[in-house]
Amino acid sequence: MLELDHKAATAACHRLIDNVSKVFLGKPEALRRTALALFANGHILLEDVPGVGKTLLAKAIAKSIDGKLKRAQFTADLLPSDITGVTVYQQSGGSFEFREGPVFANVFLADEINRATPRTQSSLLEAMEEGQVTVDGVERQLPKPFFVIATQNPIELEGTYPLPFSQMDRFIVRLRIGYLDNAGERRMLHEQKESFPLDQLGPVLGVDELLAIQRAVRQIAVAEELYGYLVDIVATTRTSQAFDYGASPRGSLDLLRYAQAMALLDGRGHVLPDDIKKAAPITLGHRVIVRKGTRLATASNDDLLDELVETVAVPV
Repeated sequence: MLELDHKAATAACHRLIDNVSKVFLGKPEALRRTALALFANGHILLEDVPGVGKTLLAKAIAKSIDGKLKRAQFTADLLPSDITGVTVYQQSGGSFEFREGPVFANVFLADEINRATPRTQSSLLEAMEEGQVTVDGVERQLPKPFFVIATQNPIELEGTYPLPFSQMDRFIVRLRIGYLDNAGERRMLHEQKESFPLDQLGPVLGVDELLAIQRAVRQIAVAEELYGYLVDIVATTRTSQAFDYGASPRGSLDLLRYAQAMALLDGRGHVLPDDIKKAAPITLGHRVIVRKGTRLATASNDDLLDELVETVAVPV
């Protein structure tokens, strides 16, 4: 089993980010958050209008890892068995054979996930939480590492289905990429004038290295006072008048792991209060439901969480 010290793990993290930045231009914070989700052993949901680079970012991350990449284009007629796999009868041998679905991969790209029906969307619930799928009563383990990158168009667009709240809770981050600025868009046009840079992108991390990074993240030290600070932030989302539903205990775990990943990426062996403070809106924004019928109903979840975090006392 490969082990990396903090210094080597940090260097490997930056190697992946630098590699992806060769093709994913002008959005360093979006790339950083995606990479942190991967290092924290979570899953990420990229939500934005078509054409802003959601699939490009997902494929660039996947190509930077020397693992198995599989993709499924989610459509209204897609069935759960098209994702998890199916057991078929082999007439020649008189036996049943399991044929793996695309979810059996190190990186699974679920493209336009909200164009599939809720029944098909929910086929990923067990995979994302437990790293396994159950088909015909048989539990089958998925490869490790297992990373889901899902893309979706805004739910206001025609032909889309909102993700179940239980599935939203299984993503460590929901990310909106946004449009490029003028300089970034001009650079994109120049670089793709004659070729597509993604075609030349190669892997910079092996599967064993990525697993070692994820183990290194868990070894980042957390002071006892910071556990209390984190719990206080999450508890405040449950009691705030701004929200109908607050963050779940799974949200607490993801917030902790994301803050540890931030510390590792910055080359530190310990979490700071600022790591938790910055990570809270990123990891909890999609896990809360704003109360309707109040003056806060038009505010964004992230803005409300920013304000809420400021009300929680920071440990000294």
